[in-house]
Amino acid sequence: MSATKPPTAADTVTNTDASLLTDHDVESTYRDINGVQLHIVAAGDPDAPLVVLLHGHPDFWYGWRDQIYSLVEAGFRVVVPDQRGCNLSEAPDEIGAYRQSELVADVRELIHSEDRESAHVVGHDFGGFVAWNVALRHPSMVDRLGIFNVPHPTAYRDTLRSSPQQILRSWYVWFYQVPKLPEWMLTRNDMANMVDSLEITSNSGTFDEETITCYKAAWQHTGIRPRIHWYRGFLRSESPPRNTVTQPTLICWGEDDIALLPSTAEKSVDYCEDAQLQMFPDASHWVHHERDEVTEALRRHLSK
Repeated sequence: MSATKPPTAADTVTNTDASLLTDHDVESTYRDINGVQLHIVAAGDPDAPLVVLLHGHPDFWYGWRDQIYSLVEAGFRVVVPDQRGCNLSEAPDEIGAYRQSELVADVRELIHSEDRESAHVVGHDFGGFVAWNVALRHPSMVDRLGIFNVPHPTAYRDTLRSSPQQILRSWYVWFYQVPKLPEWMLTRNDMANMVDSLEITSNSGTFDEETITCYKAAWQHTGIRPRIHWYRGFLRSESPPRNTVTQPTLICWGEDDIALLPSTAEKSVDYCEDAQLQMFPDASHWVHHERDEVTEALRRHLSK
């Protein structure tokens, strides 16, 4: 597999590395992790408590920009990968490379690359599924867990089995299993459907034109197929060896999420030994973009 190279002045698309942020103490690095080269944005004292932030679909590291600054100010070391297949990270071709076991192994080796045995792990959307799985598969590696708008894997599975409404809301998961058609649909018309996936799932004004330009550039780096492979790999993944999360867990949930029922958040608490659920009315799936209280709650949770 060819390694993704850092962007150069000759690039024809907007740079999507740490140069998007004005703070010179935030840097981009490229690390060989679990057989792929991942682009990592990092900030904060290398010896401070470590926080790993995991983005979802159709996001990239930039989706955590507000939390990076806030957590560094609170005294944390913050590491944010472009997960495999996204933005400046390497994108394997095969679907099996995007199973949960591989995405979890990426996080495990990323933590080790910081010379740590554990970290706080926070995830949003599909990155939340990865975060849940890290906590369930390698509990000793997660100090505290933060989850934004994605349910515990078992809560999600059980709701799909019992709720026709959730089945309808999850239509895209099944659509993404179709060969080639999703890629064609999402890349046509200058990726208009990808832009829609940001705007339809968020409150008005959450993503301005400049931000959308950055997202379109990030999608162009690896193309759309690796992101669709996340969902193909998801349905081919083995279940975690346990259901109960033992780490202190904060779940923040925007109640206006059009893809996930709020009840899945409530059911997720049942699979945690020590969980706090905060619901945010009038907030969307992108709750951490829309409510400053989410970042404040995360800071308090990780500082305990």
